[in-house]
Amino acid sequence: MKGKFLLSAGLAAVIGLGGLLPTASAHDELGGDTIEKGTGAGYDNIVPTIEGSKNFGWEEIAAEQIQMKDGVQNNTADVYAHNGFAYTGTHTKNGGEGGVRIWDLKDPSNPKEIAVIADDIPGTWQEKVIVKRVHTKEFKGDLAVVSVQQLNTHNPNSKGGFLLYDVTNPYEPNKLGFWELDKRVRGTHELYLTVQKGRALVLTANPYADYYTNGEQKDFQIVDVSNPAEPQTIYQFDPRILAEVPEDFNGYHWNAPDGKVRPVFNHSTMVDKHYAYLSFWDLGTIILDIRNPEQPKYLGRTTYASDQQGSAHSTALARGGNILIETREVYNPTKEGYEESYGYTRIFDIKNKKYPKLLSEFKTDLVDNIEDGVTFANTVHDPKVQGNTLYLSHYAGGVRAVDISNPKNPVEIGKYVPENSNVWGVFVDRNYIIASDMGTGLKVLKKLGHGRPHK
Repeated sequence: MKGKFLLSAGLAAVIGLGGLLPTASAHDELGGDTIEKGTGAGYDNIVPTIEGSKNFGWEEIAAEQIQMKDGVQNNTADVYAHNGFAYTGTHTKNGGEGGVRIWDLKDPSNPKEIAVIADDIPGTWQEKVIVKRVHTKEFKGDLAVVSVQQLNTHNPNSKGGFLLYDVTNPYEPNKLGFWELDKRVRGTHELYLTVQKGRALVLTANPYADYYTNGEQKDFQIVDVSNPAEPQTIYQFDPRILAEVPEDFNGYHWNAPDGKVRPVFNHSTMVDKHYAYLSFWDLGTIILDIRNPEQPKYLGRTTYASDQQGSAHSTALARGGNILIETREVYNPTKEGYEESYGYTRIFDIKNKKYPKLLSEFKTDLVDNIEDGVTFANTVHDPKVQGNTLYLSHYAGGVRAVDISNPKNPVEIGKYVPENSNVWGVFVDRNYIIASDMGTGLKVLKKLGHGRPHK
């Protein structure tokens, strides 16, 4: 496979204060490995591919670019689907402010963009959106939460955190509230919405909050949004409660037990039942019991070999919550002191959540394709699971479908690589797989069923 993806991307200059980076991502920007994401040299050499296998087939049925706002084309970020509608965030290209685009998927082969939300805060971008049905004393309907990040924390008009919208009627969304972070923090990068015992809670990943505020605010916070007009912070997680994290930890540089100084920040969060999973980069995936959301209990975390970059990026669950899938976004495969490899996926048995047990590591044909230099484009990104099939967004590698019926032996069963592939997110909705490509927008794939591979 070496040489098939002829990619190159220059490292963005990293300035000591992350707030000075005009279009930085939230991916170890303090460590000097920040990559400017978006189409660039080499993307036109990607070979479009769609492949299935004996028991898995799929086909692209729709590809829609987001509409331009005020003559400006943004990058597409993450994607989510709820109740027949898709929601796509936007990244930083051309100044951000692209908001979240809402698509009617009544006819999945012909998505229609019907509304835009969260595009009214200057100098920000809106990566992640989660939509769920919520029923509390103060709100009944479909609630959307949207992450908001500043492009430059020195812009007096920008602010970071997350927005809340009533999207019960997606054609007429209604803004309800805003949860704001300290101005020194870019904002909330990823988040998750859950309902626990009648309370609506948002779990936030606010990278570098601990570092930039000298511990005043933390990278992981739980916010009660039962009344979306008045979000209330009820908990912050301090990694210093872990025995292996010293009290003088500065919020980013971790003197790890293996003798290395490792980067630590919370990149993503998700919830399954009453367990929260925090993707804490080189601290691994941290598992909390949130039955009492004001006082969660730390259970355990994943760990790494000394030669592995941690880079815990996102998680998904399988087998009723007993199997954890952890994706690792490694975009510098030649980092000194570590294995030469882009990011790959790890699968754990977490029946005992205090002691996650590594079952397997899944690597695509991309992870060792490093002869063309340092680029983010060959790393895994986000995971989603439906039944025994794992779907992975993979930037230049498109979307990969993986059979995890035997989690000790994951097997790739499908590959979808669109033209100029730069796939950020993937979501499974009924019999459809929805993907968001940073450069070319919304993609809709339809599963063809067993025994009908598509090439």
